Amino acid sequence: MADLSHLQTQPARLRGTLRHHVPMREHVSWRAGGCARQAYVPADLDDLSQFLKTLPAGEEIVFIGLGSNTLVRDGGFDGTVILVQGALDAMRLQDDGALYAEAGVASPKLARFATKAGRAGAEWLAGVPGTIGGALAMNAGCYGAEMWEFVARAHLIDRDGTLRTRVQSEFDTGYRHCVLRDVATRIGHDEWFVAAELIFSKGDVSQARSTMKAWLDRRAATQPLNLPNAGSVFRNPQGDYAARLIESCGLKGKRIGGAEVSAKHANFIVNPKQTATAADIEQLIVEVAAIVERECKVHLEREVRIIGAASAAGETA
Repeated sequence: MADLSHLQTQPARLRGTLRHHVPMREHVSWRAGGCARQAYVPADLDDLSQFLKTLPAGEEIVFIGLGSNTLVRDGGFDGTVILVQGALDAMRLQDDGALYAEAGVASPKLARFATKAGRAGAEWLAGVPGTIGGALAMNAGCYGAEMWEFVARAHLIDRDGTLRTRVQSEFDTGYRHCVLRDVATRIGHDEWFVAAELIFSKGDVSQARSTMKAWLDRRAATQPLNLPNAGSVFRNPQGDYAARLIESCGLKGKRIGGAEVSAKHANFIVNPKQTATAADIEQLIVEVAAIVERECKVHLEREVRIIGAASAAGETA
């Protein structure tokens, strides 16, 4: 088990990078949207702890890894963004056999690391277009596996910079869902994932590599990976698939401004010419959901998160 207690005893000095008025289109995979008032790239977990202690109590904070499930509205985000990708990127095999990975580690990178370490069961992570932090927060999954099947312990940080280690049983998890079970802890108390310890069984390295390649080939054949997108826009309703419902309504190729429902995978919205505004994308999300509800009598729940302020009246969450 990783011991993080020493990270809270360091002197209060900042070693990361703080930027102001940061264009978030550079940090989200849709390549659209407004600016954040400020963004911080921590040097490590200790530095992140010290930085959070400097923020006002009411400051709105968002953690972003690869930005593969986030849209920042055109009016921007009047708060602090913590950019973890390429920053919180420690990864190692522990003495107890668990794989320790920080929130900024890209999921495919962990899949390759696990395979090289002779572990099986992590291959599916190669198909998750995000970081470990996001995978923990939304219980990411594909090819029949989900993140929290493999979590032994998770490390979190709160807005006061306090680090905590929590075990799997403290969380209520399900399909694209993860919250603390203790209601009293959840209410009015923000915590963000900064690392996890994952358990994968020992396995055949060559077989794991073969499986990973097959799944990556399948992903490339069925998803518009060459175009800016944020992965699946809607969660699959029970017993069905969002993509099937959207396609059944004839919505493949539907456009609003520079945003388009992918012709390759109907549950993806793409920004093919990188001219879409966040408003274009959000309006297309809203219209697709409305049409599916009207035609199929199914309510589609959004999987991506939308933050920030509209640049014009009339935009909705």
